[in-house]
Amino acid sequence: MSDLAEPQNRAPPRHPKLLKRSLQVVAGIIGLIFLCWLILYVTKGRFLKSTFERYVSSATERQVRVAGDFQLYFNPINIKFLAEGLTISNPEWASMDHFVSAGLIDTSIPTFPLIFGKRRANWLNLINGRFDLEWDETGHRNTWTFGQATGEPFEMPLIRRAYVAGTQVRFRDPRMQLSTDIKIDTVRSTNTRIDNDIRFAGDGTMRQKPFTLSGSLKSPNETVGGGRNRLVLNARSGGTFMDVSGTLPGATELEGSDLHIAVRGPNMADLFDFLGVAVPDSRTYRMTSALTKVGEEWRFTGLKGMVGESDLSGSLTVAPIKPRLLLTANLRSDTLDIVDAGPWIGYDPNRLEKQGNSGTIRQVGGVPRLLPDAKLRVDSLRTFDARLKYRIRRVRAESLPVSNIDLTLNLDNSLLSLAPLTFDMARGHVTSEIALNARARPVQTTYDIRLSPTPMGVLLAGFGVEESGTSGTMTARIQLKGEGDTLHDSLATSDGRIAVILPRGTLWTRNVQLSELDIGTFVQKMFEGELKEPVQINCGLIAFTVRNGVAAADPILIDTRKNVILGRGGFSFRNESLDMAMRADSKKFSLFAGQSPVGVTGFFAQPKIDPISGELLARAGGSLGLGIAAAPVAAVLAFVDVGDAKSAACGPVLSGASAVAQRTTKGEPRDDVGKGTTAKAESGKSTKGERQQQRKKFLGIF
Repeated sequence: MSDLAEPQNRAPPRHPKLLKRSLQVVAGIIGLIFLCWLILYVTKGRFLKSTFERYVSSATERQVRVAGDFQLYFNPINIKFLAEGLTISNPEWASMDHFVSAGLIDTSIPTFPLIFGKRRANWLNLINGRFDLEWDETGHRNTWTFGQATGEPFEMPLIRRAYVAGTQVRFRDPRMQLSTDIKIDTVRSTNTRIDNDIRFAGDGTMRQKPFTLSGSLKSPNETVGGGRNRLVLNARSGGTFMDVSGTLPGATELEGSDLHIAVRGPNMADLFDFLGVAVPDSRTYRMTSALTKVGEEWRFTGLKGMVGESDLSGSLTVAPIKPRLLLTANLRSDTLDIVDAGPWIGYDPNRLEKQGNSGTIRQVGGVPRLLPDAKLRVDSLRTFDARLKYRIRRVRAESLPVSNIDLTLNLDNSLLSLAPLTFDMARGHVTSEIALNARARPVQTTYDIRLSPTPMGVLLAGFGVEESGTSGTMTARIQLKGEGDTLHDSLATSDGRIAVILPRGTLWTRNVQLSELDIGTFVQKMFEGELKEPVQINCGLIAFTVRNGVAAADPILIDTRKNVILGRGGFSFRNESLDMAMRADSKKFSLFAGQSPVGVTGFFAQPKIDPISGELLARAGGSLGLGIAAAPVAAVLAFVDVGDAKSAACGPVLSGASAVAQRTTKGEPRDDVGKGTTAKAESGKSTKGERQQQRKKFLGIF
């Protein structure tokens, strides 16, 4: 019985041969790996020299040669690479024969990070190296992107420790007009400590402007493994100086850097030229900022400094987002000096620096010009996009009550918009939308500027006039569209309309009576001491139609309790000349009413106001003669106004309607506005001779 039960308790048969064979295979693989490692380690991989040249040449589509000793092996798990007389050729379009040539490259590369695509080196010995970093004319290819791929931005590999001697780096970018050569001094290190500074120096040109740079990487007391390296960099181009200091995570690692930058110079536009970015000119500036690199972004935070006499602070981010560079900024100024804003719209910063406000005026053919004619750098606008918010608390300016400026700027593929651009002016609010289309040539610009109801008393006070007794308000709008690469040219070709509306209100007599030209009443009140008696304005409209840069009154019509003020003529953005005449018609009998026109002539930069016109002088001369030869009453008769002025219907006035829509209070079309403008001539209803006569008579600006 016991013999029969024994087989039932026996364990199932095993397969020791299968397990043994598996272990043998694993051991064989390990042995082969070890054997390969041992062969490579013993031979230093020198026998792979031809294979390396052939394989890398095929992969990079460049000719790769090693003239001297060659080593490639695992030491023990990191890759050890050594090459004497290494050369890597450049593509045919490049200006130099070789992308890399080195007397000696000796480096240790961690294996596992390399497998995952990370370019790192534990240490590098580099002797007599030459590196040619160059873009082609189109900006699509470069010497460091191998094969037929589109050129990628240069990314410096992370190198923890180095010994470098007699090495030079050459960089060329035709699009940025940048060329530079940098020499690197010997760097010595022992164990995990860098004994000497990494010193470098170089020079070059940027947009045909020479510059120099020098600096060092100071880390004698920092360990290589994770230690931070102190960087000092100084650069100069003409009058522009830049100083950079701070720490880097590694000798060639910019990600997560903690740097401080200080720049100063005569014009901030020169600084941004190094980025291929076109910004408006500026006066002398000095700025400081923290600087770090996060991913692909360069971040300037804690910006603080002065531009001219104005403070500036905020942040700026520069990101190489394809296909264009992207600048994102958030800036603030507590006080902006009005002279410092001049270069933004094209005024010469050097003239402003030397002459202040008077630097905005220049002579062109013996004629004073005010509008700037600096050209917009259209080509540079194609290289970057921008997002900017800029807030200004106060503007320092004589007779210009402006504050709380809020500007939003967007540049998208050469389409520049300032929308909105808002600011407060004398308790009123201005809203602007300005767009520049630089995709077209010449540049197309549209202006839409609106002034909300603004107390005239406060506005006049801002210009140095006492506001007491003034309760009227004003509203305005400007809509223009023109072409040109300068502010002057865009306005000189513009079409559109300009309108200033005066609703019902009162104005201080001293301010109004000269405008109404009722000179006799003004003098009479002056001697009676009644200078602050308010004068009632029913409604008013000062409007111009602009065609091809010429603005014609359409209409100028101000209805007051006593008078109706009419204006004719206009001005020109082309040559900045003025040619207008103002006349006041009394609604009632008045012994002292200046019925003769008052001329407004001259130029934007030098206007002339003649309240005693030639016609008025003749009448005054006649009255003087009568006063001598006859009774004193005769001297007064020359100024008698029969008082037949037609009161205005305020509806069309307050709506800003053109001259043809204006009506009297009886609903009849006005026949005293619109004459002397270009409206009729440009309607096509008049002959060429009539148009020429109208222009000659009313707009001597053609």
